[in-house]
Amino acid sequence: MGNSEEVAAGEVNEGYVPTEEKVKEDEPPPYSSDVKENETSVPVDIERKNHNPNFQNENDGMRNIGSMSASEIKQEKMRIWKNVAVISLSFMCLFTAFNSVGNLQSSINADAGLGTTASATIYVALIVSCMFVPTWLIKTIKCKWTMVFCELCYSVYIIAQFWPSFATLIPAAIILGIGAAPMWSAKCTYLTQVGNRYAALIGDKSAEPSITRFFGFFFMVFQTSQIWGNLISSLVLSMDKANETIVGEQLLEYCGANFCNSRNLTNITGDGSVASPLERPDEDKIQMLTGILLGFALLASLIMALLVDPLSRFGEEARQGSSTGKTGVELLLATFQHMKNPYQLLIIPLTLWSGFEQAFLTADFTAAYISCSWGVQHVGFVLICYGAADAIGSITCGSIVKRVGRVPIFIFGALLNAGLIIALFLWQPDPSNPVIFFVIAAFWGLADSIWQTQINSFYGVIFAGSEEAAFSNYRLWESLGFAIAFAYSYALCANAKLWVLVGILIAGMTGYLIIEIIESKKFKKTRKE
Repeated sequence: MGNSEEVAAGEVNEGYVPTEEKVKEDEPPPYSSDVKENETSVPVDIERKNHNPNFQNENDGMRNIGSMSASEIKQEKMRIWKNVAVISLSFMCLFTAFNSVGNLQSSINADAGLGTTASATIYVALIVSCMFVPTWLIKTIKCKWTMVFCELCYSVYIIAQFWPSFATLIPAAIILGIGAAPMWSAKCTYLTQVGNRYAALIGDKSAEPSITRFFGFFFMVFQTSQIWGNLISSLVLSMDKANETIVGEQLLEYCGANFCNSRNLTNITGDGSVASPLERPDEDKIQMLTGILLGFALLASLIMALLVDPLSRFGEEARQGSSTGKTGVELLLATFQHMKNPYQLLIIPLTLWSGFEQAFLTADFTAAYISCSWGVQHVGFVLICYGAADAIGSITCGSIVKRVGRVPIFIFGALLNAGLIIALFLWQPDPSNPVIFFVIAAFWGLADSIWQTQINSFYGVIFAGSEEAAFSNYRLWESLGFAIAFAYSYALCANAKLWVLVGILIAGMTGYLIIEIIESKKFKKTRKE
């Protein structure tokens, strides 16, 4: 699911989304864990407690910087970078496995909608987990071991792929969903804390540049997981091409917008037998792929456990609640209280859209367009383009917004997705012209990078001062979008799901533009006064 989880993924992330603000040179901000928006505008969880990173806590291993020699400071800086690099590598390995599994669920576990039901379950569990689990778990076992433990929750889900059924995948999906929220929250807390420490080591009055640099490095490494996971799945599933399912022309008309999971499509395979184009690949290939991906997931936990220093070395503070001191119940109440804000009501459809569009790409584009017409073994190859375009777009979006503003970027993203939806209505997928598969996936990834970076950034701008409740709403509504889209995926035909996307996109952009119009009028009125 790639960006799905990081956003929804993705995303998944508990906490705040920093907003871009240019720091005035004559008014340097005080030290705090507050983070401004990095160029990728990816949501991050941050401790908003003011603290002095030079302070030596006698209960942890952090030394007073004033007592450190130049060589010791250099070693400390290198140690911080080592931890940032290892955490980035660990998450890359983990999501190399998870993205590969998630992108194939609607194709390899298509019977009775098992795969999409499991995916929906992950996000339902995630919604509940975001409210209650991160605060308690991080406070109990600290950031490092929260990440290690929660990464193992992903391994449980991958292990369940060896014996896929409702009895195995659904419980495993619940475990994964519960573990996802505290894992992302702990990761963001760790990077923020070491960013503050690093800023103190180099004498920066603001921790913002260091924290931004660490998050930028993390997501640069993390985003490549889509490439590696999809590459592995396609290489394994395309082995022994003599037994590939060859889709006959008479069945291609049932792929694309005409695709329905309820149809019992049959086709002629390479050896002349009858099979469905969505038939589960050879069990040997599935077992091999699952074993390889499980290895990546376990490796992620292992290197995190062995190579990452406890955050106490860099001044970990006990979390007494959420980042503003709220308990899980208080945060839940604040989340629903925040829905009284008219802007929150207006932005809900666009937040839902973020979940819907990612789920469509993961579950429906893969099954209805790629697997149905070209075979499941090509899903990974096509989605490599999606992941690469998403990563490039995420990196460049921030600098483009600085030049042209956010409104043109939002409109461009909407027009791009609208054009792609029209193309998906009209396009009859044909494996004899494979370029179109890759082009659509790449442009969908580019559009997704806009939604993931800019919706989060927009929340940070319009809800300044009430970020925790605002971003709790963001997690709630995006995750709900994922859950709904995965839940109806098996029941509806592809053309119906495309119409749902049209409706959600129109509603989302309408709400967004209303907010922009109101804010523009306020700004003009303020200037006149």
